[in-house]
Amino acid sequence: MKRLGLIGGTSYHSTLEYYKDINFKVGEIISSSQNPELLLYSINIEVMRRQNEDEINQTYLRVAQTLEQAGAEALMICANTPHMAVDYVQPKIGIPFLHIADAVAAEAKRKDYQNLLLLGNKPTMTKSFLKDYLTEHHHLHIVLPDEKNIDRSHYYVSKELTQGQFTKEAKEFYIELISAYESKVDAVILGCTELPILLKKKQAKLPFLKTTDLHIKTAVDFIVSN
Repeated sequence: MKRLGLIGGTSYHSTLEYYKDINFKVGEIISSSQNPELLLYSINIEVMRRQNEDEINQTYLRVAQTLEQAGAEALMICANTPHMAVDYVQPKIGIPFLHIADAVAAEAKRKDYQNLLLLGNKPTMTKSFLKDYLTEHHHLHIVLPDEKNIDRSHYYVSKELTQGQFTKEAKEFYIELISAYESKVDAVILGCTELPILLKKKQAKLPFLKTTDLHIKTAVDFIVSN
């Protein structure tokens, strides 16, 4: 098995999902009596909350180098927004990032989805690291909510979901928002690793592309590959 380095902490709720599911799904393949070697570095989420791009880049570079030196053969960021640091960090290390956008694109192409509604916090929806990556590398069309709903989504993600609060109000907001795009897109990217937790038991007419689940599948495939 290959050794994967995980960068978590943003938030620890989603990191727990990554760690638990990677171990469980690898165990289903190799044997439930075994588990993969994982290196986990959990950063302080306050680094992301300050949204100082240089600080974010330097933090993820330091952590990536630490995990590489510890023996990781690839890296996975256990969240969406910190992928903003990948372009800065990747050229400075000798192992690859398993990019969350590649995992999403692979599933979208497999299911022939072309037009995708992207939900998450404001940086994830508006900065280039996810929406432009999907467009430029995978030729997918990304649709964003209007500015008011971007701000509301950002509030729920940053003030509630990443702090472990999964409220009825947040659930109703996202279901109503998704319903408004039923005739406009093929699927919805849940671009916050806590959104699948919030909407786990909620149904919508549009299919979900759950970045957490798809990213975890990428991790499992990497770990068990020869």
